[in-house]
Amino acid sequence: MTFFREFAELCERLKETTGRKDKVSLIVRFLRNLEPSEAKYASRLLIGKPLPETISDELDVGYSTLAELHELQSTLVAEPLTIGEVAEKLLEVAKIKGYGSREKKKNILSGLVARMDEIEREWFMKILIGEMQHGVNEGVLVEALGEMANTPLESVYRAYMLLGDIGELTELVRIFGGQTIESVRLEVYRPVRPMLAEQCQDLSELFKEYPGPYAVEYKVDGARVQIHVGNNGVRIFSRRLNEVTESIPDIVEQVGRCIKKCIAVLDGEIIAVDSSGRPLPFQILLRRFRRTRSLEEAKHIPLRLYLFDILYLDGEELIDLPYSERWDKLKSIASPDILIPRKIVYSENEVREFLDSAIKAGHEGVMLKKLDGRYKPGRREKLWLKIKPSENLDLVIVKADYGYGRRTGWLSNYHLAAYDPETGGFEIIGKTFKGLTDEEFEWITKKLLELKIGQEGYTVKVKPEIVVEVAYNEIQKSRKYRSGLALRFARITKIKLDKKPQEADTIQEVKRRYFRQFNKNPPHI
Repeated sequence: MTFFREFAELCERLKETTGRKDKVSLIVRFLRNLEPSEAKYASRLLIGKPLPETISDELDVGYSTLAELHELQSTLVAEPLTIGEVAEKLLEVAKIKGYGSREKKKNILSGLVARMDEIEREWFMKILIGEMQHGVNEGVLVEALGEMANTPLESVYRAYMLLGDIGELTELVRIFGGQTIESVRLEVYRPVRPMLAEQCQDLSELFKEYPGPYAVEYKVDGARVQIHVGNNGVRIFSRRLNEVTESIPDIVEQVGRCIKKCIAVLDGEIIAVDSSGRPLPFQILLRRFRRTRSLEEAKHIPLRLYLFDILYLDGEELIDLPYSERWDKLKSIASPDILIPRKIVYSENEVREFLDSAIKAGHEGVMLKKLDGRYKPGRREKLWLKIKPSENLDLVIVKADYGYGRRTGWLSNYHLAAYDPETGGFEIIGKTFKGLTDEEFEWITKKLLELKIGQEGYTVKVKPEIVVEVAYNEIQKSRKYRSGLALRFARITKIKLDKKPQEADTIQEVKRRYFRQFNKNPPHI
């Protein structure tokens, strides 16, 4: 049994430690001294994600509750809290829903805070906000688990992506060590992190580096889904690993009609379509995920499924097979009606022709894929490349300013940040109030206020949670932001609620684009 105070002291030491290897050593020493169940909880708390990543529940603790917790007095004589007690109480808080939930949540949290000293309170509040600010992100923690298990980092990372939860992985390492890491396999009904794509900025350069052939596919403006088909029916998960089966009964029906009888895990995307079958804007699709709908209700916003990969089929894990072989297996079980439009190309001109056809069909671009590429869950690699006609970035809203005039009462000027995988933090690269409709301004104001963690004047600081697609004209140098860069003429083109903030574009990608504008090699900014 380990006290929460010891966890808080670890966080203090991590904050004062600058070297990555030194941080890893501190984490290894700490986790090795914990019971497996305590290690599971501690690893989640350490990166500010106290809940299992595979559940859809959220803490949902608002700014007013946080402010009230700050004002609480400690109990003079109180039994010390353990790591397990804190983690289990936070799980309990996340389960509370409905009428009176705010008061119930506050009562549980108040009971915890009253038993904490100053250092425990500081780190507990950081956990609630989800910003630890001690320089430990998922990458550092996975590195520590690799050292504990004496297992190659690639194997540990793969196991993490397949399990979907850092806590479960940590518990396995504490119980079994490295031998179990190597044996982790993909399981039906346990969602895995989807593979991600890199941006392709220069087709000519790409074909010089690797002349092909490539597979080129339509890039549709939809929601990524992972479909599990097994003996217990069809279950569908979002890219955040939350189950969305009940919200999309028409997709379940399409799977039943268009997939042969098998046990499989499929990767795809769904879009909303009009009566002629042309794609509708992404925002219309999101309405379908906000409440359960019957097949009759679903007819008002019909959806279409496109499949482009398969991860598992009838007892065989496929992620290590080349993409070309996975596609053949997908074709063997799926009707052509639900396969993404696709072509093998050998030249830059063929890609551009296919891109033109995708745009004419109402889609946002194309995906270019290497035929020999493996499926790498959770990874963003050059095995998959996305090509769009316009310049845009997926960024995270970290602050918002109240508007004036027609926008009075709305949070309508958004501070946009890129993800920094080296620190786990977010770097602001600009602001914008352009691109949203009045309905979207109203919705996003409500959502951001739920994520509020502080306020200074007219500026509200929020938990980094909402990802938006941002178009821009140019990236400029800037002394205003710590990143040293700023977007010129930024405007929001899409709210991407299906994306995690860690899936946003990175500050390193923004720097690469800045220097690419001038055909320079990127020196340090």
